Amino acid sequence: MLGAGFTRALISKGEQVQVWNRTYQKAKDLEQYGAEAYANPADAVSNADIIHITLKDDVSVDDVLSKAATGLQQGAIIVDHTTTSVEGAKKRTKEWKEKGFLYQHAPVFMGPVSALQSTGHMLVSGDQHLIKKLEPYLSKMTGKLINFGNEPGKAAAMKLTGNCFLVSFTASLVDTVSLASAMGISAQDVNNLLNEWNPATMIPARLKRLTSDDFSQPSWRLDMARKDTGLFISAAAKKGVTLHLIPGIAKLMDEWIAKGHGQDDWTIIGKTEK
Repeated sequence: MLGAGFTRALISKGEQVQVWNRTYQKAKDLEQYGAEAYANPADAVSNADIIHITLKDDVSVDDVLSKAATGLQQGAIIVDHTTTSVEGAKKRTKEWKEKGFLYQHAPVFMGPVSALQSTGHMLVSGDQHLIKKLEPYLSKMTGKLINFGNEPGKAAAMKLTGNCFLVSFTASLVDTVSLASAMGISAQDVNNLLNEWNPATMIPARLKRLTSDDFSQPSWRLDMARKDTGLFISAAAKKGVTLHLIPGIAKLMDEWIAKGHGQDDWTIIGKTEK
């Protein structure tokens, strides 16, 4: 899905694009936009200066690259947009350099529409000489190219960090809408509330407080936050509604209250004990 958007966008910018997909028909479908489809990856990368990869995980990336290896021309640059492990990104950077090729991990916060419209965000880190060389080209593919410095694998770590937030954020909305429903509040009412009172503006200050060492002078005491959490659970239970995140958070709050932190700011639940 992402690769198809990238392909069409690159063609619209005047690039010649050769494509391969594990389902050949998906590659073939892109010929209507000007791509040239191939049945195997080695042929698809033949004579290509830059190879873009958008796959599922470390295993699929390593598998496809091994199959494409015989078709790579000297000096080809591999740009991998797959969300992978940090270790995998570091390993491929090192191994492909040893084979005489350059590998740049460039994961994205982009969906199919963003890929097609060249919006969203693309992340890079590692060899700054290579990134400088690629920057004009990659910048045309995304709304913003973010460079996280010299450390190979850092872009992978930042992508996973961002995805963790997205997963947690969405799961918290699931609990929020479930609780609202249990109390007779519609999803539209929830949307209206969040439009008027936008909690996203609190994130920078909340993160700063969460990662500090001072939880005195609370804006919301932990014992009071725990009281409200109990009300969430009770209201949902009365209607037979299951909350998925909140019970785990309540358990964490109880642990910190048991340690004597009930009157501290509730963000102490994020403190890492030394």
